[in-house]
Amino acid sequence: MSSKITMVMYHYVREIKNSRYPEIKGLEYKLFEEQIDFLRKKFQIIRVEDLLENLVQPKYTLPENACLLTFDDGYTDHYEYVYPLLRKYGLQGSFYVPGKILAEDAVLDVNKIHFILASGMPVDQIIQKLFDRLDQYRSQGVELESNEVLFERFAVANRFDPKEVIFIKRLLQNGLPEHIRNEMTSALFAECMQRSEQDFSRELYIRMEQMQEMKKDGMFFGIHSYSHYWLGKMQKEEMHKDIDQSLAALEPVIDLNNWVMNYPYGSEGAYNDEVLSYIQERGCKMGLVTDARVADLAKDNPYLLPRFDTNDFPPKSENYLKLK
Repeated sequence: MSSKITMVMYHYVREIKNSRYPEIKGLEYKLFEEQIDFLRKKFQIIRVEDLLENLVQPKYTLPENACLLTFDDGYTDHYEYVYPLLRKYGLQGSFYVPGKILAEDAVLDVNKIHFILASGMPVDQIIQKLFDRLDQYRSQGVELESNEVLFERFAVANRFDPKEVIFIKRLLQNGLPEHIRNEMTSALFAECMQRSEQDFSRELYIRMEQMQEMKKDGMFFGIHSYSHYWLGKMQKEEMHKDIDQSLAALEPVIDLNNWVMNYPYGSEGAYNDEVLSYIQERGCKMGLVTDARVADLAKDNPYLLPRFDTNDFPPKSENYLKLK
């Protein structure tokens, strides 16, 4: 028996090359099939309930090579592609859904940014449009740092994206005052997509009736905030409201006294002590972040359990071996 578990994180899972947006960053369904086959052979895939039980008992009873499958953001991909394959093999997936996609026919800003980047518009052209818009705000008297300073601050490459892409993401996610980044993101999204946001939302996201079907079949659902913002960067009252709204939106598929939080973005700024305190007060028993390593229940904070990315495993790569 063990206290360790390898968690795998997924987002878009679809037939990407044949989709309307072949440049979206996700996992091709064929590769997902291959990866699930690999994980079934290499690991023992467990249920969230097994993990929660191990968090409250003095002795750890996880099987050797325990693995948990996690799916973020509530895409219809998870119902159309992921769920049937997991059901075929009798496996559980845990799905973390932002409450806003259920309560409103709106597209989250994080997804607007994804599809702006997948629209085919060159990255340097996107950056120039952002710079031009920032200049317009400055001409209207809005005090903003220079384009050069903003680029230097936010254009920092990570292991998945070059610095130019990270600049676009960070600038529009949290690098500007909220009303400005929302306006800029929505305007650029409308220009790139040329579709109504309502239609786009209904095509992109999972519906509650689909979630209820999945839950009856043994799938697990957890919280991924309401609006998919950095909870740790919100004012206290705003953060409380966001979590309360997310719990209300997902109440039909979660246990309000025993739920799991998956922090949007999952790294620095995604949580703080106030966030951790409030979710525990509201009944949360476990939290997930995006540090790429094996979780150890005997050592790790149960509200900050790390996860690998799908790109860390075959057939994409074998990074998980280096990051263990």
